[in-house]
Amino acid sequence: MIWHLIAAIFAGLGAAGIGLILRLASAKRLPKWIIPVCAGLGMLGYQIHYEYSWFDHKRSQLPATTRVVDTKQDSMPWRPWTYFYPMTVSFSVVDQGSMVPRQADDQQLVEFILYRFEKEYVDQLHHQPYLLNCSSAELVPLAEDSRQPRVDALRTLDEESSLYQAVCSTV
Repeated sequence: MIWHLIAAIFAGLGAAGIGLILRLASAKRLPKWIIPVCAGLGMLGYQIHYEYSWFDHKRSQLPATTRVVDTKQDSMPWRPWTYFYPMTVSFSVVDQGSMVPRQADDQQLVEFILYRFEKEYVDQLHHQPYLLNCSSAELVPLAEDSRQPRVDALRTLDEESSLYQAVCSTV
């Protein structure tokens, strides 16, 4: 977080320098306020670039065996540009390298962990183990400690969903 603040300050200083050069190149015909305006635009430009590149940056840090199964894009009033081009604020991934296939009563089951990344002032990471029946497309979360299925939260997936495809295509 501190590095982004430092980067924003240096982006502002660099843009202020460009404003100063423009003012000097115009023989001081440009108004003095062009320098702080350029500084503010530089800082705003850096922040916008950081927010829109967050998803690609996080995805590049993940192992090659992961597959993105869901993304959420959102618009915010304090970021009016997101109404024209919504930014990715969260995404979910499955690590296909750590999935555990199982057989039970002629049913193909896969145990996996679903990771959810959320962009906030400090990035959040949530993970939840699941058990997916590839034969019936039923998904049930597992208890964190005992790995027992929580049948009260059972749901059926669409076989065309990216989560179903990511988990059951490897079996």
